[in-house]
Amino acid sequence: MVLWKLFQTFFFMGFVSFGGGYAMVPIIEAAVTKYDWMTAERFTDMIAIAGMSPGPIAVNSAILIGYSTAGPSGAIVSAFASLLPSLILVIIVAAFFIKIHDNPVVQRMFYGLKPIVTSLIIFAALKFAIANNLINFHFSFRSISLVMIFGLSLFALLKLRWNPVYVILLSGLVGVTLFS
Repeated sequence: MVLWKLFQTFFFMGFVSFGGGYAMVPIIEAAVTKYDWMTAERFTDMIAIAGMSPGPIAVNSAILIGYSTAGPSGAIVSAFASLLPSLILVIIVAAFFIKIHDNPVVQRMFYGLKPIVTSLIIFAALKFAIANNLINFHFSFRSISLVMIFGLSLFALLKLRWNPVYVILLSGLVGVTLFS
């Protein structure tokens, strides 16, 4: 029963989620809390691990949640279910997109989806920050340090064009140094 619920959940998410894995985080979180598969704190830890791991965050999240919920079979079922809709849709779209990509309605539809994808990613980031107590209005060494790590990381990514892997590693080292 749990395997079937994992399959249904991640298969549905794969069909209705646009904008990549980070846009799916709020939807995944809603399912995780609905079925009581894990606590909010554990979920945010899983998302952090999935985000730092190689590969797409949506599939990594599905694997981690599936494994946490039902062991290796849960991981396999969740990964397959999250990938299957993309495979089906890409095959269908590839067959027809060449014929319709210049259609003004199709172009407007994609243009209209861009803002919602951006808002879903920002929403996921804010939910993650709130759940991990990264956003608060108490001025302490910890909160100021977290804001500085965020700001410097964003600067390194946007202005210095550093590879995200280096920013992640450096931020982790700074965290170990500051919070040990």
